[in-house]
Amino acid sequence: MNKIIERIFKNKKPDFDRLEEYGFKTEGTSCKFTTTILDGQFSLTVKVTADGVETTVTDLATDEPYTLFLADGAEGGFVVSVRSAYEKVLKDIAQNCFDDFIFKSETSQAVIKYVGEKYGDRLEFLWEKFSDNAVWRRSDNKKWYAVMLTVPKSKLGLNSDEKVEIIDLRADPERIEGMVDGKKIFGGWHMNKKHWITVCLDGSLPPEDICRMIDISYNLAK
Repeated sequence: MNKIIERIFKNKKPDFDRLEEYGFKTEGTSCKFTTTILDGQFSLTVKVTADGVETTVTDLATDEPYTLFLADGAEGGFVVSVRSAYEKVLKDIAQNCFDDFIFKSETSQAVIKYVGEKYGDRLEFLWEKFSDNAVWRRSDNKKWYAVMLTVPKSKLGLNSDEKVEIIDLRADPERIEGMVDGKKIFGGWHMNKKHWITVCLDGSLPPEDICRMIDISYNLAK
């Protein structure tokens, strides 16, 4: 995998239905898309599998692979133009056909799927410096109803520096004290602890329980 592919598709997961809608053709266990770049001087083929992304750039004048633009330190107006056109296509594919894959635990994936199916919302990554932090907002009033993060367990008061995926949710202030157990559910991390709780997404709570908490948080964000 070259450095450009690695950068653009880092923490991304392909959606094969959207790839097909984009124009990719399924070939066995992979999808392939071919287009031209730089006013038809080169063809670019993009191959996507469950394991990653591969590309081939061909100089149509010679029918030979062109790789100079991938070389470290290769500059010059023409090389830069090829690289820019190449990146533009890959960024468009990443934006339209891939999902962010920051949160990898089974519980995280279950709640992400639940929110997408029930509310039609996708995680928003609002902070460039904190690329593994994301929020869900109501579409009607833009209020947050959930925040997903990855933090060391020690930040929650646990005796471990192991990282854990968590979700911050709104909760009924009158119930929060009874919900917090310091093991699976905590006072809202970096949030107002009178109105928010933090739940570990490590399998210690069933996804269906967390989804019910998400529904409550969504309604509290009216």
